[in-house]
Amino acid sequence: MRTPLILAATLFAVAAPTVAQMPGAPDKSRVTAGTYTVDTAHTQVAWKVNHMGFTMLDGLFGATGGSATIDPKNPAASKVTIDFNVADTLTVTSPQFAGHLKSKDFFDVATYPTAKFVSTRIQPMGDHWMMTGNLTLKDQTKPVQLTVRFMGAGQNPMNKKANVGFTATGSIMRSQFGLGYAVPAVSDKVDLTINAAFVGA
Repeated sequence: MRTPLILAATLFAVAAPTVAQMPGAPDKSRVTAGTYTVDTAHTQVAWKVNHMGFTMLDGLFGATGGSATIDPKNPAASKVTIDFNVADTLTVTSPQFAGHLKSKDFFDVATYPTAKFVSTRIQPMGDHWMMTGNLTLKDQTKPVQLTVRFMGAGQNPMNKKANVGFTATGSIMRSQFGLGYAVPAVSDKVDLTINAAFVGA
């Protein structure tokens, strides 16, 4: 009586599709020490502000360069530098809004086209790290603290190189960087989410 059930189970197992695993995995043992370059195609900063208490507005910046020196045995010795071209990579869903953000009211990209983040301290905190660094925006340099979580590591099948990725969150007060236009109608606080990808040599 059990034979049909066993046969059906066997056929199902054979017919079941194989689920391919992603090349990257959240396995810290995969991370090797060394200097990595920023993967500019897959690194972005998402920002969010409260618009007049009616809606939340989101936008993006893309990374245009940078590096990470990673030491898995001594994370505190690791260092990160990321460059951004605000003029070229600022992205929102409205062309009019994008034009206003690039004007002198906000980023003034004609005068200050780029921004830069340089880490100054990385402190392990169990399942994440606290990263402190200096953000330079509109020629103003201020300290920023980010909560960093490991996303994954492995070999990228496209370029055959080691890849490693992290997600970081934090917030800044835009008025500290000369971006205080329309405060408090638009929130001074800006929430940040950074998805950072790095490629080994």
